[in-house]
Amino acid sequence: MDIAIVGAGVIGLATAWRAAARGAAVTLIDPAPASGASAVAAGMLTPVSELTYGEEPLLRLGLASRDRYGAFVAELEEETGLPAGYRDDGILEVAFGPDDLAFLDDLRRFQESLGVPTETLTGRECRRLEPMLAPGVRGGLLAPEDGSVDPRRLAPALLAAAERHGARLVRERAAEVIVENGAAAGVRLEGGAEIRAGRVLLAAGPWSGDLGGLPPGAVPAVRPVKGQVIRLRTRVPFLRRCTRGLVRGSSVYLVPRADGEVVVGATQEEMGFDTRVTAGGVWELLRDARELLPGITELEFAEVSAGLRPGSPDNAPVMGPSALPGLVLGTGHFRNGVLLAPVSADILTEVLLDGTVPEIGRPFTPDRLEVTA
Repeated sequence: MDIAIVGAGVIGLATAWRAAARGAAVTLIDPAPASGASAVAAGMLTPVSELTYGEEPLLRLGLASRDRYGAFVAELEEETGLPAGYRDDGILEVAFGPDDLAFLDDLRRFQESLGVPTETLTGRECRRLEPMLAPGVRGGLLAPEDGSVDPRRLAPALLAAAERHGARLVRERAAEVIVENGAAAGVRLEGGAEIRAGRVLLAAGPWSGDLGGLPPGAVPAVRPVKGQVIRLRTRVPFLRRCTRGLVRGSSVYLVPRADGEVVVGATQEEMGFDTRVTAGGVWELLRDARELLPGITELEFAEVSAGLRPGSPDNAPVMGPSALPGLVLGTGHFRNGVLLAPVSADILTEVLLDGTVPEIGRPFTPDRLEVTA
């Protein structure tokens, strides 16, 4: 099977690795692989902390992916010798005001009703786990099975693994899907060259609907959702585990790395394809992070960046056969692209090579959404 994958973010890369490992001839098409949202994301693996009401299928998908992460990373690191920055030491979510605490309590009850384990903590217990937390922390929840990965390490490792199994990387922009006899037959590049393939996977994030050649209704609308992220550095231990805070209804999270980096994120802005870093976005993140951890103002400011998450109409992934035969979609992962990489790669590889959608992926097929011409 010849497969052309448009987009080399974590979803496209992970699928390329899995498909190539099964013997497919894979061509990855992306002018800047392992960049975009993959290079900006903090990498929290939090199906529990990200859970909201009415998203039980997405919770099950997230839990399945999180539970695969340890073996997924171990295999990846063994194959490539490259670290992925994986941690599974839990995520702490804390609250300041009474309204924030009430929200966490509602979330805890909802999680318990679904059989998702969390630990309720007092403010003192939160500070025992994370001594740098502010005295005003009223309480929190610990999701002991959640964790994080470093996408800036994960994505290059996935690319190396895919290439090790024979995948070919073409560093050029895809211009259009080649359609012959009513089916996708490959991809035409911006320079005019053609990549012929029996299957085309469209994993280009918020740009997934921009390719030429697509018939009306082949790809559901996927919109860009801007996120600004700050990176700080510390030479001394500052934070032991990923920590999220609710500060008067506003959410902020901090993700520590083994090398002393602390990632602070993230804004969520419906601003189209705007990737400008703004003073307001930086101020909001630092304001809320300082409420959570006052000592953060002493850390070195290393970087601020902005990326575009791909949001589907219902903010859930779009994975599976499209209305155009031969064209498979792997986009719309919104805030969960890194978390869902292992399970998405398994789902999409099965669709590409076997023509079937595994049961866990059936709630996320494109045909659930109303398409736009």
